[in-house]
Amino acid sequence: MVLCPECESDLDVEEEELDEGEILSCTECGSDFEVVGVEPLELTKVSDEDDDDDEEDAKESDEDGDY
Repeated sequence: MVLCPECESDLDVEEEELDEGEILSCTECGSDFEVVGVEPLELTKVSDEDDDDDEEDAKESDEDGDY
């Protein structure tokens, strides 16, 4: 049983089946987590800021092409 680090709900995945780099989503709180270690299992929260940075980089690239 894998518990959500945010709300401690069961993530309904088998720990043995997880690989590094996989993304898990909690259906209870909506948080996303990346598997960064499998033995022992280690999850890190995927932040929304990363998505915002990617969007800003894309906007800047588009603006550069308009000149």
